Amino acid sequence: MTAGRAPRPLRWLGALLVLYLAYPVGAFVVRVVDGHNEGWNVPGLWSALIVSVEGATISLAVGVVVGIPLAYALAHHRGWLSSAVSVVVQLPLAVPPLICGILLVYIVGPYTFLGQLSGERLTQTMYGVVIAQSFVSAPFLVVVARSAFRAVDPALGDVAATLGHGPLARFLRVDVPAASDGLRTGMILMWLRAFGEYGTTVVLAYHPYSLPIYVDNLFSSAPLSQAEAPTMLAFGVAVLAVVLIRVRLPARVRRRPVPAPLAPVPAPPKPVGFDIDATVGTFRLRVAHPQGSHRLAVVGPSGSGKSVTLRALGGLLGPDAGTVTYGGVDVSRIAPERRRLGYVPQGFGLIPGRTVWQQAVFGVYADPARAAWWLETLHLDDLLDRLPEQLSGGQRQRVSLARALAGDPQMVLLDEPFSALDAPVRAELRRELRRLQRDVSLSTILVTHDPEEAAMLADEIVVVSDGQVLQSGTCRDVYQRPASAEVGRLLGIDNLFEGVAGVDGVLLAGGDPVPVPVSVVMGLSAGARLLWHVPPEALQVRSGPPTSGANGSAVDFGPGLVTDVVDLGRTLEVVVMLASGLELRARALEVPDLSVGDACRVATDAEAVSVWSPPEVIETRGDPARLG
Repeated sequence: MTAGRAPRPLRWLGALLVLYLAYPVGAFVVRVVDGHNEGWNVPGLWSALIVSVEGATISLAVGVVVGIPLAYALAHHRGWLSSAVSVVVQLPLAVPPLICGILLVYIVGPYTFLGQLSGERLTQTMYGVVIAQSFVSAPFLVVVARSAFRAVDPALGDVAATLGHGPLARFLRVDVPAASDGLRTGMILMWLRAFGEYGTTVVLAYHPYSLPIYVDNLFSSAPLSQAEAPTMLAFGVAVLAVVLIRVRLPARVRRRPVPAPLAPVPAPPKPVGFDIDATVGTFRLRVAHPQGSHRLAVVGPSGSGKSVTLRALGGLLGPDAGTVTYGGVDVSRIAPERRRLGYVPQGFGLIPGRTVWQQAVFGVYADPARAAWWLETLHLDDLLDRLPEQLSGGQRQRVSLARALAGDPQMVLLDEPFSALDAPVRAELRRELRRLQRDVSLSTILVTHDPEEAAMLADEIVVVSDGQVLQSGTCRDVYQRPASAEVGRLLGIDNLFEGVAGVDGVLLAGGDPVPVPVSVVMGLSAGARLLWHVPPEALQVRSGPPTSGANGSAVDFGPGLVTDVVDLGRTLEVVVMLASGLELRARALEVPDLSVGDACRVATDAEAVSVWSPPEVIETRGDPARLG
């Protein structure tokens, strides 16, 4: 069995179903070919076809107007009310059609309030046909459309909001086109179900005859051969509908002439400050940071609340998420579509069916001349008529960035913008973005789990975990003085440990003393909690006694055991487990001939050891002055 193919027993079972479904159709085709094609001249055939087509078309129009909005609402809301509505919508699928007809008679029959109000015109008329067909067929459209809307990437709506589009525009210009394949399938299924409806229609509107009722009467009063013509008509309509589902019209690209590129004018930086307290599902986010730099990075592990923080800063969680300031201006109550934002989500967030040029000018505030400049700057000017699926990952990322910048945003939100790219492309785009930050004074908020990316693209950093701030401040302060070993781990800082200050210039790490000069631990009383760090590049790993530093002083970490030797290409990394249980990582261009399991000693110059008291996590909640 080749990879990707179903097991043979499953294929045989599927073949049995295909045979069961195809055999009656084939038998009918054979009969038509060998028969006399009777029934075409029987009175009422064409009028019955017209009634079925007209009723199904009107029913579909009603379903589109009210069913698609209902499906959209059900797709975007959870809870008991949504569940209850879903059950009501699906009941006509479970109840037999004849019972559905009786239910409708109780509502619109001749002796009901609605029946009397309409002059008894809701039964035995075309109105009755439409009511019956709509009742049993609308659930098909709602169920399929709800699934189609749920499959749309939620980031598309967020992108459209930050680009200035209101809720109705997002529905019509983003969600409907993105769900168009599912919507078309649901519409055709609804039309076919209405076209072929019999049980409900025969109870509510026996007259005028629809095609199924016509065939039933013909079957009861005439030879079977007379039913060939209406059967062929119904079969032809069904084939046509199925073909329409599968047909994909080629996209027609129409683009106005691209204007001459116009470079952006450097704007005043917009430092960001925030005090967020929001709940998304079961996740609680409580983060705050005083206004400082206009280039901020939020770093943390997966599930820490980074993306939720970014959405809150963009107003995508609503006005009750907390306080947000851009350049000292409180924007908390301003809708995202009015904030002049640029947003680059994870996964690029390109709108299906739109070319590169259409993506770039999609924003309400987008300037075509500015869009042309960004597309040229990002080396996309030769790809203007390509669709998203015709672009590489790096090209899609550039399109997303150009679209975010085409409207001269006052703030650009970047959510893991390069995580899905290969290393060379990621490095190139990082450099490109850093250049743009410098050249046009871009104000950016970057979410990333990559500490190197944060240091390269931000002046300030906020480290978050489990929805809370572990530490925030300038990149230099946070990287040089992490608040805890956990912060150091999240920032990728090796050889960072917790310890206790001893006496006589000794720090205790893992219960063992590490001798360092008194000046290093000066000001720390004995027993004080501390953090200490030694760069991997400063460690010396030897199979014999440690070598003293240039100034004659060295810190000897004692004997250890080599647990790993890693060739990183340009450097070698040796992992050593000390007797105290601490694990040190040493890097150098050349390392003595050591193998896993070898005994060794580790030392470093005393000046390479940094020791500091853990800083307190900055608390700004309840102090609005810190946000200004």
